[in-house]
Amino acid sequence: MPHVPQLARRRSWRQVVAGLAAVVALVATTGCEVVDIEVASPTSAPNDSAGADADADAATELLDQLTVATAGGMQGYSRDRFPHWSRTGDNCDVRDTVLERDGTAIELDGCNVVGGQWLSAFDGRSFTDPGDLDVDHIVPLANAWRSGADEWDTERRREFANDLERPQLIAVSASSNRAKGDQDPSQWQPPNRDYWCQYAQDWITVKHYWELSVTAQEKTSLADMLATCP
Repeated sequence: MPHVPQLARRRSWRQVVAGLAAVVALVATTGCEVVDIEVASPTSAPNDSAGADADADAATELLDQLTVATAGGMQGYSRDRFPHWSRTGDNCDVRDTVLERDGTAIELDGCNVVGGQWLSAFDGRSFTDPGDLDVDHIVPLANAWRSGADEWDTERRREFANDLERPQLIAVSASSNRAKGDQDPSQWQPPNRDYWCQYAQDWITVKHYWELSVTAQEKTSLADMLATCP
């Protein structure tokens, strides 16, 4: 598969989360290890409109390259066809990896995430209990099935469901993840409108890399969301 440059992802939201972490001075440490999560420096400042414009322009180019097709059916679909939460260590998996990456002041029991601070980008809500969070597939598994993944083998579906290299996985509130379900952006958009620009960029990046199709309505909605970029 050809290399596709990734768009910058969730830069401003990572910094907001870091700010929330600074406000909370005390973190419970009994039986847990408190670690600092290293976040890569953004390629441009969050308020850098030129950088935001470049990201939006790149996303628009990728969107235009996506195949537009009618959504396929659900015959044969099962979440089990996408083996997910692959193991990443003793008793730990991809879910733990995402929770650790997306939070601050993380508390670990071994390599399991048992506490920390998170900001759910979908709805702007903050959390300290990982049990209140879901790890969302930006492009839902069922949507992927309807847009081309039904023709993949199991190993390719496994790679898609556990993709930590593209902006495919994100820790968000369980309520927002379940409201989203398997809907595409023409059917559901994050309640936090300030996140629409990034959400559209991430959705497009994932679909482009994995060579998944979009419906005409989905493409229109993605273009509308990109129009909200600063």
